[in-house]
Amino acid sequence: MSEVTNENEKDLAAEENNEDLAQEEKLEASDENSESVEDNNEANELENLKAELEKAKNDYLYLRADFDNYRKKAIEERAQWRKYGAEPVMRELVGIIDNFDLALMTEVTPENLDSFHQGVKMIRSEISSSLERAGVREIDATGQAFDPNLHEALSAEESTEVEDGHVLRVFKKAYKLHDRLLRPAQVIVAKKPSAEDN
Repeated sequence: MSEVTNENEKDLAAEENNEDLAQEEKLEASDENSESVEDNNEANELENLKAELEKAKNDYLYLRADFDNYRKKAIEERAQWRKYGAEPVMRELVGIIDNFDLALMTEVTPENLDSFHQGVKMIRSEISSSLERAGVREIDATGQAFDPNLHEALSAEESTEVEDGHVLRVFKKAYKLHDRLLRPAQVIVAKKPSAEDN
């Protein structure tokens, strides 16, 4: 009987061992399944990241090419503007040159001197009008207080007609293009007469 009991115990131990092995196999299988699920998730995530990276790279290259095209176009437009920006003013000046040519072809005699003089004044007026349309305006300096930002003093001259430190005479007029000074006026500035002259 002890043999039967030993065999039963061995059978029981073998069954328990088999059950333990079965449970271990189940656990290993579930671990493998979870590992394969994790591997699949990681692979999917990696693929998604690669796709996002590829999209970002393509977007960057597209924007870079777009910016390069914009830059080239801006440079070309700037060059065109420099080359042809003065075209409207030049068209007007060409017409004025035609008028000068007509005036120069006229033979000046004592009889037509007044009309010749009037013609030159008209041409001068036409030039002023063209410049004004382009945004150039003349700055009157006569009698104004001397301003080193607008005037260039050639000399000072004693005068009782104009206040001390004011513009007595203008040799060259000042001009502005919109709000920028093109050329300062060249002027003679008045100063008080000295006591010796009084």
